[in-house]
Amino acid sequence: MIVTKCPLRVSLAGGSTDLQDFIDYHGSGSVISFPVNLYTYIILSSDVLGYNKIFGKYIINYTKREEETKIENIKNDIAREVLKHFNCKQVICTFYADILSSGSGLASSSSYTLALVKAVSKFKKIQLSDFEVCKISLEIEKRFNKHTGYQDIYGCGIGSLKRIDFKKGDDPKFTYISQNIFNDINMYLIYTNVTRSSTDLLANLDLKKRETLLKLVDSLETAIQQNNKTDFFNIINEGWRKKKETSPLIINNSRVAEVDEYLIKDKNILAHKLCGAGSGGFFLAFTKDKVLNDKFIPATISEEGIRNISI
Repeated sequence: MIVTKCPLRVSLAGGSTDLQDFIDYHGSGSVISFPVNLYTYIILSSDVLGYNKIFGKYIINYTKREEETKIENIKNDIAREVLKHFNCKQVICTFYADILSSGSGLASSSSYTLALVKAVSKFKKIQLSDFEVCKISLEIEKRFNKHTGYQDIYGCGIGSLKRIDFKKGDDPKFTYISQNIFNDINMYLIYTNVTRSSTDLLANLDLKKRETLLKLVDSLETAIQQNNKTDFFNIINEGWRKKKETSPLIINNSRVAEVDEYLIKDKNILAHKLCGAGSGGFFLAFTKDKVLNDKFIPATISEEGIRNISI
């Protein structure tokens, strides 16, 4: 039995400049992001004398249970495409996460894809580096989601706080950034109780307006390196204001708008932004004082990418 975990990711600046349409238009994109201390998990095994061996079935467990004899009949996109890519024999594959991951804005689909690629490669005794796992996972995810951003895979799969630069036709470039600014910052994730599909949102973002988001990446990197908290908070807030201008769909849900307004008015909130494409999922918030509220999930930077944790 193989158990693999992969962190979810949080983007601080440059989100949506990593999408293929923007890179094709502008030639490049950049983000600052980090994997967070929330994980997806894959449990992978093949039985000795059970569903796999006797009945020749793939068993896929997530919010549903699938039993199929052919890979191409599996409805779960991630399971189907990863198992097909590796021509994997019949297995039992279980998906699990620390949070309600669908529509979270934390790149759960990418995290699951990475975890399953890592698990299947281990299962088949194929040696892959984390970077190779990321490249394969991105190729696979684009088969069922053409709007997948480059930062989702690399933000989850490669550990630590980093700037990632994307250039058309090249591999991404990683610049690791000091984390000292986070030593005495309180950072939380706040669930909106709204899930959404990112497909329509990502397909309707204004290209020109996204250029303003790209310009903030350099400024945020400088603020972090100089440990300038005032600039850091101002840039996070400015980025969120500009992100809302890129599409009317980002905050068109009344519950999301309500939480946003609450965070704007709360004097303990120094900066905040909605994670991911918008219209649901999690807000990221930085606070002056610690918050004792089970709706505020403490967030820390994960130094690890994808890991096999048990065999």
